[in-house]
Amino acid sequence: MYTEINTKYRIYISNWLLIMFILISIMIVVGGLTRLTDSGLSITEWEFFKGLFPPINNDSWIAYFDAYKQIPEFKLQNYSMTLSEFKVIFWWEWAHRFFGRIIGLAFLIPLIFFSIKLGVKKLYNFYFIFLLICFQGLLGWYMVQSGLVNNIDVSHFRLSVHLLFAFIILSLIYWNYLSLVNLNIKDRKINNYIPEFFLLLIFLQIIIGAFVSGMDAGKIYNTWPLMGNSYFPDDNKFISLFKLSAFSDPSLVQYLHRNLAYLIFIIFILISYITYRYKIFYLFKAVSILGFIILLQIILGILTVLSGASILTASLHQFSSILLITSSLYFLYKNRFS
Repeated sequence: MYTEINTKYRIYISNWLLIMFILISIMIVVGGLTRLTDSGLSITEWEFFKGLFPPINNDSWIAYFDAYKQIPEFKLQNYSMTLSEFKVIFWWEWAHRFFGRIIGLAFLIPLIFFSIKLGVKKLYNFYFIFLLICFQGLLGWYMVQSGLVNNIDVSHFRLSVHLLFAFIILSLIYWNYLSLVNLNIKDRKINNYIPEFFLLLIFLQIIIGAFVSGMDAGKIYNTWPLMGNSYFPDDNKFISLFKLSAFSDPSLVQYLHRNLAYLIFIIFILISYITYRYKIFYLFKAVSILGFIILLQIILGILTVLSGASILTASLHQFSSILLITSSLYFLYKNRFS
């Protein structure tokens, strides 16, 4: 893909993408903590330029707090919150937005530099990624708006789209990084449909996971492997799974999240069997890494459920999803282009 770029700039660009990968991974974790601490609605305006700097005096703090007092989250849930308590949730949301601006600049400035040196035509992929980063900012505000008028939380559907695009951006950056480091070995392969289907399941699981987070569904049925006293949640009927309303039902969403994890594990067992049965040696490392991350993700998922979605375990569970996407993409890339 990047054969026309000389080695020096290939190294520069790959290092830049690696830095961007790390920054966006941190951003996803910070975003998750912002959600877990219920901080996402503490800033009630877009403030593209003004919001670059935090409040610098007491009058500014009071103005932000007064604006927060006008939304349902304060009126119905946090009506006893003090200014000092408000500052805690404010800093999480402000850090999340500020880090988003840093990511935008960290992507745009090197992109301009490389465009001057190499020309725009060789960097179309990166301009597309930059447009997605800008769009992600708009999605973030679109998500926040859903919690400012009639609800005490943001829409879990908008939250899931916001998180999905974060992982799409992360995946595109990592995929282009792999293309630049040029991993090429000729050998037997697994049918591409299998790793592609596997990656699709991971993205679907991230969407369902966002539903779980958005509805605080991890705080109910804090038992495993059963949900309470049975495998299927006893506050629902099985037929309800086949209705669109299932995606707005906390217990059914948790059920879907659990069982999709089981399906992902079964598909991985199939991948492992094919890899080792037919001795596809160059995939051994990728499959081993993927297996380790899947086990880690499952263990953290179980601990998150058992802990009632404590901030620490839930945050670690989200961080390991970054590792899961990365290892899945690495496996797909090795199989497709090696």
